[in-house]
Amino acid sequence: MMYLTIAVLCSVAVSVLLKILRQKNIDIRQTIVAGYPVASLLTWFLLKPEVGGLAEFGSAWGIIVALGIMLPAVFIILGRAIESVGMVATDAAQRLSLIIPIAASFLLFGEMITGTHVFGLLLGFLALAALVYRPQYADISQQAKRTPLWLFGVWAGYGLIDILFKQVAKQGTAFALTLFVSFGLAGLLLFIYLLITRVRWQGTALAAGLLLGALNMGNIYAYVRAHQVMHDSPSIVFTGMNVGVIAVATLIGVGIFKEHLNRINILGLFLAICCVVLLFLA
Repeated sequence: MMYLTIAVLCSVAVSVLLKILRQKNIDIRQTIVAGYPVASLLTWFLLKPEVGGLAEFGSAWGIIVALGIMLPAVFIILGRAIESVGMVATDAAQRLSLIIPIAASFLLFGEMITGTHVFGLLLGFLALAALVYRPQYADISQQAKRTPLWLFGVWAGYGLIDILFKQVAKQGTAFALTLFVSFGLAGLLLFIYLLITRVRWQGTALAAGLLLGALNMGNIYAYVRAHQVMHDSPSIVFTGMNVGVIAVATLIGVGIFKEHLNRINILGLFLAICCVVLLFLA
């Protein structure tokens, strides 16, 4: 349970860090670009990717490039969503992204679908709709109007990234090497973009990137190790990770950051937990 606990805490800590950075008006793009070299180095030392496997990428390079673009883009969207709607709903939407690869497995890859799957997916969509719900006031701001878009971006972005990683894995490419190359490419592309836009570098943002990279890789490594150590109980790891992140994010978001949840949002959190449990049991 130690690795599972670490994975949950690292995942939530990423959201906490992004929320604090947004509150302080720090450019999180710089934090993200500084985090990828740290994540790459930790991937190298902890997961020990076989660099010789690069020759086996072949047609998977297109997917790797897509990952290199999407990884930093979704991180930026994650930060905007946390600023707009809070970390509670954002982390729940991120966990609900699991319904995208599950739906894709039925619609695109020919896997058999059951009634339980359909019900679980329906719960997921209902949960997402409840999480983005905000009372409509006459003077609603433009920022509030964009809230559903940022949350949808988090949900769709992480779901598509999951599909891309699974497609690379199906081609026989090692997960550790895919992660290492994707992190390196993501950091390089974002760095080039920031140079082109002539960004004014912030020391605080770059320093925060060291922590972000460590937390990002810590989450991934601990989750992988949890599956290895608890290989006889994958349901505990899967459910514990997703439900644990939603629960801890809710406690911190409401208890520390005083985020407001209306009754519909609370219903959405409950439906999100039900969705995670049901889809795994299916």
